[in-house]
Amino acid sequence: MMTTQTKPPAASPRTAIGVILAVSLVATLFLFWLIYVHPAIDAASVRLTFLPTLCAVLNAFAATALLIGYTLIRAKRIAAHRASMFAAFAFSTLFLLSYIVNYALHGESHYPGHGLIKTVYLAILISHVTLSVVALPVVLITFFFSLSGRIPMHRKIARWTFPLWLYVSVTGVIVHAMLAAAGV
Repeated sequence: MMTTQTKPPAASPRTAIGVILAVSLVATLFLFWLIYVHPAIDAASVRLTFLPTLCAVLNAFAATALLIGYTLIRAKRIAAHRASMFAAFAFSTLFLLSYIVNYALHGESHYPGHGLIKTVYLAILISHVTLSVVALPVVLITFFFSLSGRIPMHRKIARWTFPLWLYVSVTGVIVHAMLAAAGV
């Protein structure tokens, strides 16, 4: 008696995108709760004081990997592009984990400046936070299309994902630099 092996059915894009959107919503709600409701464990910020800098470094590494990945795909070096994008994803994931630990410990940071510089800081921060909420599901959907072999859809959405993800990574570094320069 011969048995034939069948491949498991591929995840439907609709189902996968629904799961990605649900996970992204839960993650966003958790972060808002963590930042605005949860009391800081170490409000005096005496433990793990390196975390804000680590977050900025991980964002910088993610931005660098994104730029390298973009250069590689333009040169049609697909395997190297894929490796670079996995590196960017790993750096962004580590960033998110360190960000969560930082906010659980230290709570929210407030920019002490006034006038135009505070307006610039708030504009960058608001755009960074807003677009990071959008970036999470967009990045995951882009990865889903790539990993499931839906390359035409991957290319179509990656045109939007790349600048969005890069902006969020770079502005994360800028926010940190502005806070550090202000002594926060």
